[in-house]
Amino acid sequence: MSNSQGTESLPGLRFRERFPLLALIVERMLLSLLLLFAVSVLIFGGVEALPGDFATTYLGQSATPQAVANIRAELGLDRPLVTRYFEWLGGAVQGDFGTSWASRNSVSEQVGNRLGNSLFLAGFAAIIAVPLAVGLGMLSVHFRNRLPDKIINVISLAAISLPEFFIGYLLILYFAVNFGIATFPATVYEGMGLLKRVEAIALPTATLVLVVLAHMMRMTRAAILSVMSSAYMETAELKGLSAWRAIVRHAAPNALAPIINVVALNLAYLVVGVVVVEVVFVYPGMGQYMVDAVTVRDMPVVQACGLIFAAVYIFLNMLADILAIVANPRLRHPR
Repeated sequence: MSNSQGTESLPGLRFRERFPLLALIVERMLLSLLLLFAVSVLIFGGVEALPGDFATTYLGQSATPQAVANIRAELGLDRPLVTRYFEWLGGAVQGDFGTSWASRNSVSEQVGNRLGNSLFLAGFAAIIAVPLAVGLGMLSVHFRNRLPDKIINVISLAAISLPEFFIGYLLILYFAVNFGIATFPATVYEGMGLLKRVEAIALPTATLVLVVLAHMMRMTRAAILSVMSSAYMETAELKGLSAWRAIVRHAAPNALAPIINVVALNLAYLVVGVVVVEVVFVYPGMGQYMVDAVTVRDMPVVQACGLIFAAVYIFLNMLADILAIVANPRLRHPR
């Protein structure tokens, strides 16, 4: 048997030839799991390498060496690093992130409450930002090189240039302090009504929308303009199809893959990037929880928050890849 025949008989290659789309999806999923494992190593090792010691912080500067040693033994910090990592990873896979050193409560329970708040904030911002960005991108293409297009581009460039904490402080200054029409701080609690909750998160939502809107809009515009230069789009316009209908009916669907990609990446940023916004608006989410834990060197909480943020980011990036594969015929049927 020749080498080429032997290669073609390999199960993996046969599977890829018969199910190219499924093979690409499985490959992306396996790569994502491998990346998440590597990130977990970096998170655990990086947190362990942080300066300072929880036992010293907890007991104060006047703590005796014996008291510090007792606390370290109680928390298991005197055991080998590799042993503690695999115990932590095994628990994390089962949804158990251990016990908070500072509060002595279950990290998983506290993370569950905080994660819901962060996802609500990010989800509400996404509901506003995604359709608005796609709509403005299509509008910008329709009026390209004219006044509406130039105004949208100038505003988007300004929004991209300003960091989220600066936008947040400006919104607080004008809408909460000067005009008094918005709530600050953004306090939410269990059992709070939906309308009250939406009112409380108005300013942090507006900050997140302004941060991600510009990037999504500009990428949508670029993707649709790339399709508009195609020969079949020129033919459609020559046949008398209106510019707006050509964009909505033909250009936008064919630009779906890059638009989906940029939307998914910005959704990942919404979830991970809420850390700064939550701190600015004193919002009780994952970001605020992690910052408070860093202050007191509560390592189980920091590691849990870091791993969850990484998992969400990697999952949404994987989802973007899979959706791009499904939306692109050239990726569905690679040669």
